[in-house]
Amino acid sequence: MAPVSGHPASVLAVVRRYEAAGFRAWPAAAVHYDGTWVVRLTAGHPAKRLNSVNPLDPGDTHAIEERIGRAARRFDAYGRPLTFRMSPLSGQVLSTHLDKAGWNRFDESLVMRLPLKEVELGAAMDQIPLKDISRFIGASLRTSGSDASLRPGLSEVIGAIQPEAGLFALEDGNEPLATLICVHDGDLAGLFEVATEKSARKKGHGRNLILSALKWARLRGAREAWLQVEAGNLPALSLYRSLGFEEVYRYHYRRPPGA
Repeated sequence: MAPVSGHPASVLAVVRRYEAAGFRAWPAAAVHYDGTWVVRLTAGHPAKRLNSVNPLDPGDTHAIEERIGRAARRFDAYGRPLTFRMSPLSGQVLSTHLDKAGWNRFDESLVMRLPLKEVELGAAMDQIPLKDISRFIGASLRTSGSDASLRPGLSEVIGAIQPEAGLFALEDGNEPLATLICVHDGDLAGLFEVATEKSARKKGHGRNLILSALKWARLRGAREAWLQVEAGNLPALSLYRSLGFEEVYRYHYRRPPGA
């Protein structure tokens, strides 16, 4: 599938499918709706995906400034900076409004997909996901280099995932080498929190764990893998493209001037 270059209804339908899958796979603690704007907030975890306004209809353009004000008050109550996550569903009218108001644009990411019928998974290692959430979170924090203070928030997010979630960790004894979460949701398999411990990179651990997770998901009926990756994460992009992942669309974040 070619990257999204326009916004016809057929294109937006594809984007909506992945956006909805992303909301289910990585749930925020609190969700509010203002028209077709989805306001996601999570006191226990600072990730932008969990703390952002997500407009889902380019035609929903009434009372923009008033609605921004309502969102700002919600974010202030959570102690979070007001953040908009702008996908192709956000539309040009809202984007132009934010441009004129001097909002900053940052952290562009790609949404990528891979039909699982195109992946050779026969040689992939059979691996059973971890059942111990605490053990997985400890390994994930290690491999990603994240602060231990994120443990309660990450535990809350993982515990709230409604589709089947496989917690995968590749370990050398008690030392984690690579970790990821594979969320099986119907015919989709979403990859989240993919990380390899810094000293163990460029040894194929991430690739091997991804293939194991996709093999697990395909056996459960998944037909397509997808993921989100920051545009500036060149090593990850190189890995995903070598596996056959292709870009579907991009999104980025916006914040008011001075935020």
